[in-house]
Amino acid sequence: MKRTALLRKAFLLAIVTILLASCRTSSIPSQHYRELARASVRLGMDIDRKDNHALYIESSRWIGTPYRSGGSTQRGTDCSGMVSQIYRKVYRTTLHRTAEEQRKYDCRNIKKGKLREGDLVFFHNGRNRKRASHVGIYLKDGRFIHASTSRGVIVSRLNEEYYRKHWLAGGQVK
Repeated sequence: MKRTALLRKAFLLAIVTILLASCRTSSIPSQHYRELARASVRLGMDIDRKDNHALYIESSRWIGTPYRSGGSTQRGTDCSGMVSQIYRKVYRTTLHRTAEEQRKYDCRNIKKGKLREGDLVFFHNGRNRKRASHVGIYLKDGRFIHASTSRGVIVSRLNEEYYRKHWLAGGQVK
């Protein structure tokens, strides 16, 4: 089973590399395409020319990082720590440290249907429906990256039952 999964990933990486290479212009180094191909495989999604490549490459580096309350490194992170670090690296923007502070001080509220790449997505824990207890970064096509307490850093879909039920707000960083 593991070998089949590895072969499938290697095949997908090869296909993505070929597709990206066929679209490239001479001004973009081929190393960039290898990084994008790896990011595409790790995130489990296609990355287009118009997408923010730095966001996808940096996000992919966090996939599999274990959850650690209060953490903000690739050795262990919580949701707001990961969001803060990705934003610092990709957008050179400093965000507050907790999900609620990021929602309250760093973002303008936006509707779920208006989410764009790089926007933040906030969720409540069910006990206090007005306070953000979880945050992630919206990628595209209803998918976002976040640090799950049980699975570490993963990509999930907004239409999954848990995230639909606990949706609080979308946020566009000011």
